[in-house]
Amino acid sequence: MNSRKISQLGYGLLLLALVVAPFAGAYPVFVMKLMCFALFACAFNLLLGYTGLLSFGHAAFFGGAAYVAGHAVKVWGLTPELALLLGTLGGALLGLLFGWLAIRRQGIYFSMITLALAQMLYFACLQAPFTGGEDGLQGVPRGKLLGVLDLGSDLTMYYVALVVVVAAFCLIVRTIHSPFGQVLKGIKENEARAISLGYDTHRYKLLAFVLSAALAGLAGSLKTLVLGFATLSDVHWTASGQVILMNLVGGLGTLSGPLVGSAVVVLLENKIGELGNLLAALTSVDWFKTLGESVTMVTGLIFVVCVLAFRRGIMGEIIALRMRWRKGA
Repeated sequence: MNSRKISQLGYGLLLLALVVAPFAGAYPVFVMKLMCFALFACAFNLLLGYTGLLSFGHAAFFGGAAYVAGHAVKVWGLTPELALLLGTLGGALLGLLFGWLAIRRQGIYFSMITLALAQMLYFACLQAPFTGGEDGLQGVPRGKLLGVLDLGSDLTMYYVALVVVVAAFCLIVRTIHSPFGQVLKGIKENEARAISLGYDTHRYKLLAFVLSAALAGLAGSLKTLVLGFATLSDVHWTASGQVILMNLVGGLGTLSGPLVGSAVVVLLENKIGELGNLLAALTSVDWFKTLGESVTMVTGLIFVVCVLAFRRGIMGEIIALRMRWRKGA
């Protein structure tokens, strides 16, 4: 079986697991949260993993779109599909503005400009009245999809979210394997060569930036509908750091890496307290009970281990191991 068929089989099994998850005892809201962050990580991977642009401000698109979608549903009374559309459009417009300002710089200068712009948006959200300030937007209703399908049911919302995330993931896969995606890979590997071949690399990078921002906005909008709130933590720089960590842990430049990385990080953040209690019960070491209060420290340790032990990330190392095995066979 070749690598393509193995990948298709893996994605098929993952989709099947997600379809049956609510009936297998999984908490739908938690799985939906995981899917939203997986989409956010995949959107970021499109920019860094395939174009080579490290943005420190992607939380601006995720959180900004979360506010737009929440405001559209709660205050304007729009339907959820329009809220998702407006949130995605808001993320794309922010991406166009940020990208237009930052894309002319390279390396650390590009990253610092995106961080500065994202922090400006953070302070704007802190002061703007429609965001709810430090309290954020709370109690955002899910509404009815197309005015018919009530998303108040967790199960209904779950399958709608699954369809949205799978469709967005398919779009990313199609983009990466298109001629446009091949040019992005060429820019990442050697931008000077791409320029010498006649490509307008600024235009390609800006398009990739806007597409990545739009998908991050879709993830933020969907998260607001699922959880019913949008807060300052969505636009804070730590959210940008979190999505970078997800990609590094899972594997940059691989399609499955962001899915695995987001699952690891979100599971750690939500289940590390339970894991600590389990370890304390098994080993009789009370210190493990404090793990739940040290999520940042644990994720930091994981980051250090990733950088030192497997720089390609979990899926990157697995893919490299499989390629070495095939060459040796």
